[in-house]
Formats: sequence, C-alpha cells, structure tokens
Amino acid sequence: MILVTGGTGLVGAHLLVALLNNGEKVRAIHRASSDLDAVKKVFSYGANEAESLFNKIEWMVADITDVTTLEAAFKDIEYVYHCAAYISFNPRHYPVLKKVNIEGTANVVNFCLTESVKKLCHISSIATLGKTNDGSFSTEETEFNPEEDNSVYSITKHEAEMEVWRGTQEGLDAVIVHPGVIIGEGVWSSASGGIFRTISKGLRYFTPGGVSIVDVKDVVKAMINLTTSDIKNEAYILIAKNIYYKELLTKVSDSLNKKPPNKTVAKWMMLGFANLDWFLYKVFRIKRKLLKATVRSLYRTSFYDASKIEKALDFKFTPPNKTIERVARNYRRDFNL
Repeated sequence: MILVTGGTGLVGAHLLVALLNNGEKVRAIHRASSDLDAVKKVFSYGANEAESLFNKIEWMVADITDVTTLEAAFKDIEYVYHCAAYISFNPRHYPVLKKVNIEGTANVVNFCLTESVKKLCHISSIATLGKTNDGSFSTEETEFNPEEDNSVYSITKHEAEMEVWRGTQEGLDAVIVHPGVIIGEGVWSSASGGIFRTISKGLRYFTPGGVSIVDVKDVVKAMINLTTSDIKNEAYILIAKNIYYKELLTKVSDSLNKKPPNKTVAKWMMLGFANLDWFLYKVFRIKRKLLKATVRSLYRTSFYDASKIEKALDFKFTPPNKTIERVARNYRRDFNL
C-alpha cells in the first residue's frame, strides 16, 4: 500500500488521481479540519468514474507533527509520497514552518525507517538550492547558501531535506524532487491559482524578474517514475521552462481572454507598499498581503537546469502553453467565466 501525506494540496490531489488510475491501493492522511472538496474537484477533471475513484482512497485523520497519529497511518505501507508542507514567507510563521516542515518530515522519515518502507519520495523546492555567481542556471549540485537572504520557507524546506538525507544514511531509500512554481488546476488557493485569480480580475503591471515553472502533472509523473525505478538517494529539479514574469503573465492573460499587463512597477514603490502593509498590520492587525520577501522574489531572476531528470528517465516536460491553456480552461469552468 502507498501512503500520501498532504493529499489535500495541489500536488497531493493530482498524485492521488494518478496513483488510483494506475490501480494502486492508496492511503492518504489529512487533518481533521481539512476540506476534501478541492480533491474531489481535481478528480472531476476528465477522470473516468471520478466519484468511485475518489471513494477508493483510504482517508485517515493524522498529523505529521503528532507521532501518536502516524503509527496507524504507516501500518502495511510500502511506499511513501511526502507532499505535506506549510508554505509561508512571513518570518512570524517560522515556528509553524519549523514544526511542520522540519519536525514533521523528521517524523515521516523515522516511521519510514521503523516500518521498513521500501522508498520515500519527498517533495522539496527549488527554493532550497543555491544561486550561481556567474549567472548560469542552478543545478542539483548548487548548494544552499545559509549566508544568503533566504526566506523562512526555504530555510525550513532545506532543513527538511537534511532529515531525508539523514534517513538515507540510516538505510532508507529515498528520492527528492525540486519543482519550481507548479502550475495546476483545482486547488485554487495554491500559488499558481493566485496567478489565475489575479489576472482574471485584471492586471496592468508586471515586474522584471523571472521564475521557473512546471506542470503539476509532470511533477506527479516524475515522482511516480522515480519511486518505481531503481534510482535511489538522488535529487532532481523539475522545470519545464525558465520564464520572465511579463511573458508568463501575458500567456495567462491571453488564456483567460484578458488584456495583458503592459506597465512595469519600480522596486522602490513595491517596497513602499510592503512597508505600508507592515504598518497596517502592526497598528490595525490587518492581515499581511505583501511581504518584502515576496517583493524581492518578483525582481529576482533565478533560473534552473532540469537536464538531470531528462537524461535519467528520458523525461519530457509538457510545453507551458499547453499547461496554461488546460488550467485556464478548467479555471473558467470552475468559476463560470
């Protein structure tokens, strides 16, 4: 049997569809407060007998930060896909990030070891990789630099990876994937979902930075192929295209029949908005909407090289245009646009 953590997230939900379509027996853990409706929505995108397929999941209430709930979840498990994580770039959320991303991953690794799991597939992020000094693309060998101005998210995800590598030293077989910004449908609260929501309302401005993107279906395909292969104790970047924000936002705008952004916004102005956002939070306790870490990322160009997995598995990534067109079609369907 296969165990999936984070099954209610974007990657986890699409992974569940793929595994069940492959005829696998799957157990997925979720917190008691989780909403499974988004997962059902993902199953509805072209899946045959979506409801009956969804009902084949063995759902179990558990929390990766609570070892007492994980014992039953790991019973009779052969393979684990660890998708659960807390995503935030707000320094105030560091205690939660540490608890979920680091301690939670350590718990998963420990249970994989004690229950003799055959292989663990851990989802990390390109945020845990370092930046090159000469402007070349970062690879799996570009080491994380703790002296950089790293976000609290990247710091905790890096430490989570260290827990996985610790597990491999203790006898666990594992693979790690480093996806870029994942473009996918269904869980519209995800980062890429935010892009489609924002553009659907109209967006006039863009920033000069760039980002690396990948289709959620490619992430899932790579995870399954790596886990079922003989490959072990290796990490792989998952990137379909390195793209500047202007091009990405224009493609999404076209797919939603919206006017693309045509004006740049100065970094000093965005930092000013971030400072105002901080002031409003401090004085009026209004929820933060724009962090300085977010602003820095919007003006940064960090590109990555995914040739390692292309060579290892003869892997072909979905062209971004096809990904964006599919996601936009499902967005319009879900929101009756």
